[in-house]
Amino acid sequence: MIEPTGLRARKKARTRDAIAEAAVSLFLAHGFDQVSVSDIAAVAEVSKPTLFRYFPTKEDLVLQRFADHQGEAARVVRDRPSDVSPMAALHAHFLDGLDRFEPVTGLNDHPAVVDFHRLVFTTPSLAGRLLQYMLADEQALAEALDPGPDVQARLRAAQVIAVQRVLARANWQKIADGRSARDVRPEAVADADQAFARLR
Repeated sequence: MIEPTGLRARKKARTRDAIAEAAVSLFLAHGFDQVSVSDIAAVAEVSKPTLFRYFPTKEDLVLQRFADHQGEAARVVRDRPSDVSPMAALHAHFLDGLDRFEPVTGLNDHPAVVDFHRLVFTTPSLAGRLLQYMLADEQALAEALDPGPDVQARLRAAQVIAVQRVLARANWQKIADGRSARDVRPEAVADADQAFARLR
């Protein structure tokens, strides 16, 4: 019997999610470098080849949470109303993320989110892999700003991606130091307003 395409896709998504959850749980409990791919495969009850079909590198097991936001800045620019500038759209999108306490903004005090960001920010190989994600975002945003894109578009895109990274890291650090997301939020909004005003 042939499985319907939708069922097959859902099963793949469940397998991917199970592998990723097993990996992150092990990494948070034991540290990234202390956990092997074999350990993760065993807990997720899949073979190593199956694991690598879903996640090409060990780092991707963690950073798949960021993959959900891959190309987001470019999409915001492409989908904005015609009377809204790219920077205004990106600014509004970041503020919306702060309002929703989106983990990607750093403004989220759920203990699992705080620990997850600590894992990413303090593990050199994860920070290096995250940089590759950001470079891809930068390229996509540059192309959305200018299909060329010329060096000016690339510079603007690099500045936007850097600003978002710095704001998120600053928000996370305040929370990691013991403050609540609601307490940090007014500062996070003010910092974002100031940063995007400078970008304009």
